Amino acid sequence: MRSMETPDTPETPAATAGDRTGDRTAGRAGDHAASGAGSGEKTPEPTGVAAQDWDTAAADPQYRAAVVDLLGALAYGELAAFERLAEDAKLAPTIGDKAELAKMASAEFHHFERLSGRLSAIGEEPTAAMEPFAAALDGFHRQTAPSDWLEGLVKAYVGDSIASDFYREVAARLDADTRGLVLQVLDDTGHASFAVEKVRAAIEADPRVGGRLALWARRLMGEALSQAQRVVADRDALSTMLVGGVADGFDLAEVGRMFSRITEAHTKRMAALGLAA
Repeated sequence: MRSMETPDTPETPAATAGDRTGDRTAGRAGDHAASGAGSGEKTPEPTGVAAQDWDTAAADPQYRAAVVDLLGALAYGELAAFERLAEDAKLAPTIGDKAELAKMASAEFHHFERLSGRLSAIGEEPTAAMEPFAAALDGFHRQTAPSDWLEGLVKAYVGDSIASDFYREVAARLDADTRGLVLQVLDDTGHASFAVEKVRAAIEADPRVGGRLALWARRLMGEALSQAQRVVADRDALSTMLVGGVADGFDLAEVGRMFSRITEAHTKRMAALGLAA
């Protein structure tokens, strides 16, 4: 699940969580590198659960359930990303492009192994943790299957970036141990700058391509946000943690602000890609 960076993305709660090890490279390039860089603002010290380690935080059964959900969703997302990149490699126009995607797919599978290993380490069965998210993620990929090489690149740039922004928002509420792992597996696999370079070159060669890809990106945006909203709404422990442990469930206003931040970041990425949001 990868996010692609673009310049001047506003700072999100996840980006200020005190652990930036997962900030992406230049294609998501700029998203998180620009956010807060040079702003002169001091990163606030973590408080509450964010200041605790796993052993302390996991004493709360609701928090533990939320983390198992999160790791399960991320693990299946990484596994699906591996499969998708392997499929996308078949559409690649050159051997070099195929090799680049194969390298990225390998990185995604390594991320999956780390998440799966973490679930096992805390006494959870990885397959059982992933199962609740398989249908939604598989459905998203079926509904957004690219018809050509460029659509596949835009899907990686847009869809993965939105998913990563969502998980970064959640990461701000995690204990230090889990937050570090989550941000590391959201690290860039190189797809960011690769996608930007290839898509911008294609638009420069044929400007008409830009209109088609912009429409495709808007569709991806809608589908990705709908998927993220379903994850929040369907998993009570995760949704409660997302807004800081509101006792009566999740605060719709806070969830709305979160998705507004994700939408704003998407608009900036599209501009960097050379497409209208």
